[in-house]
Amino acid sequence: MSQGTFRYWGRDRFGQRVRGVVDGTSVDAAMAALRSQGILADKVTAQKSKAAGRGRIKSADIALFTRQLSTMLRAGVPLVQAFGIVAEGLTNPAMRTLVRRLETEVASGTAFAAALRQHPRVFDALYCNLVAAGEQAGALDAMLDRLATYREKSEALKGKIRKALTYPLAVLAIALVVSGLLLIKVVPQFEGVFASFGAALPPFTQFVITLSDLARAHYLLVGASTVVGVFGFRAAIDRSPALRDGLDSALLRLPVLGSILTRAALARLARTLATTLGAGVPLVEGLRSAAGATGNAVYRDAVEILVRQVSAGTALAEAMAQAPRWPSMLRQMVLIGEQAGAVDEMLEKAASHYENDVDNAVDSLTELLEPAIMSVIGVLVGGLIVAMYLPIFQLGSVVGGSGLG
Repeated sequence: MSQGTFRYWGRDRFGQRVRGVVDGTSVDAAMAALRSQGILADKVTAQKSKAAGRGRIKSADIALFTRQLSTMLRAGVPLVQAFGIVAEGLTNPAMRTLVRRLETEVASGTAFAAALRQHPRVFDALYCNLVAAGEQAGALDAMLDRLATYREKSEALKGKIRKALTYPLAVLAIALVVSGLLLIKVVPQFEGVFASFGAALPPFTQFVITLSDLARAHYLLVGASTVVGVFGFRAAIDRSPALRDGLDSALLRLPVLGSILTRAALARLARTLATTLGAGVPLVEGLRSAAGATGNAVYRDAVEILVRQVSAGTALAEAMAQAPRWPSMLRQMVLIGEQAGAVDEMLEKAASHYENDVDNAVDSLTELLEPAIMSVIGVLVGGLIVAMYLPIFQLGSVVGGSGLG
């Protein structure tokens, strides 16, 4: 059995209350180890696996670790020694601690895949299964190289999608904040000046002053409501699969952005399936892994339908042809791969095609959005400035006209 960490509460040989952690292969083994230390345990529980150390482990950290470990193994460095070398070069303390823990577990005789499975929050089932396949085939370095490429491509794709989603929202949020500050801090200064004119203000200026009064009266409520709404919505999405699935479906129907998300889901599907099939994983198991990797509930459900059809003996290309969800190009590439006995290679090409499509679409979207966003900012900020100076311009024209008379 693999080594684990257990928390304990009990009394030492002097009857004093003590607590701490102890290593062992099971609860009974941990209790036996405590008895050998003169500790009578009242309670022993398995400690949840997590990487000790400050910081959070991100997907990019796993991709970097996989690539570095693959490079070490290809250079002929033994696995345990490779862990130590990789750990020294990591900047994330939490990731470094996790690699050190893996080093200890593997050095004690635990299989690499089994050690990874003790950290399910960091290494998903697909990662662990592919490492296990590499160990069994004696080709761990090649499998890690394939996994590293898969992770790097996935991270690059996520970065593109994140850019497409967050860039316009971030710029518009900044524009709204600037407009809010103008309404709350700047407009009231002009309002005092306008009061001294003793003349009727232009309708546009009156409208902006009304907005300023509302903003000053309710800005705390609006700000708090916005923060609560954002976090509440995120919490609701995390807790409600139905809401999350509905949001995924709605995003796919958006103009431009829906097309990008569709191609991203197809790229993830093709990349994951190519990786699993290239590693010798059966098609049905590969499809199950790909279902969760698509990143969208609509395509996850569509892949699960493929799983049932392929399990019943239908060829993958034929199963895809029965649903309009799958584009013709992907179906044709799968069909050619099935006929040539090289489905993984054709899926690899399809994944690269859709990833390039996403790259080009995001770049085009950014180029189109930049002038539109600048126009919106110009209208918001420029409109406020014009509203404030409009009475001054009118007053100047009145004074100038009376002076000429």
